[in-house]
Amino acid sequence: MLEIIPAIDIIDGQAVRLQKGDYSLKTFYSNNPLDIAKQFEDAGLTRLHLVDLDGAKAKQVVNLNVLEKIASNTSLKVDFGGGIKSDKDIESVFKSGAKFATIGSIAVTDPELLNKWIDKYGAENLILGADVKNMKIAISGWLSITDINLDKFIKSYINKGIKQVICTDINKDGMLKGPSVSLYSKLVNKFPEIKIIASGGISKVNDFDQLHEIGIKSAILGKAFYDGLIKLTDLKRFI
Repeated sequence: MLEIIPAIDIIDGQAVRLQKGDYSLKTFYSNNPLDIAKQFEDAGLTRLHLVDLDGAKAKQVVNLNVLEKIASNTSLKVDFGGGIKSDKDIESVFKSGAKFATIGSIAVTDPELLNKWIDKYGAENLILGADVKNMKIAISGWLSITDINLDKFIKSYINKGIKQVICTDINKDGMLKGPSVSLYSKLVNKFPEIKIIASGGISKVNDFDQLHEIGIKSAILGKAFYDGLIKLTDLKRFI
């Protein structure tokens, strides 16, 4: 069964969505992310991908209060990402109720620090954020594209015990034109020992079926829900 993980992206404490990671192309959906999280919980979903877009841009966690409200008022297992750059950041994220911390930029810029966190918090509680554009890793809220190859990046952290990778194809994100099936198929075949979480491009329920068919175990639901293309009732067969 495919696990569907709904996403809430936060700017100024409000739920938003971007297109291709462009902060100038944002759409505001709600000034109460907790209400949205409760809708997901009521529908039977059990996880939440919560992204601090302010934090990603500021290079430090900003929207901890949103995490605290959701974690303390729902039973959702929250993975939190965006701006986790220091010991203080990651400690505050776990203290505020996150089940998992999603680490992207630091995995590129300071792998020794991430290794330290793996030792302290356990690899099972950390998710590698592999945001990719044309097979190259992007960091800092997708504002910077590196020369690091996606496959090499993932492999280096599998060797350190990481078991979950959220892979977002930036070219697909927020565009509602379908997920990168060929990309995810290659990753599933190359790295069968880890959970690849597909993110970006989902526009209809059948996209989830297509991902499931190629071996993806988890996928993130974002803009298609907010734009009304996928309703929570449409997901009953996955829950």
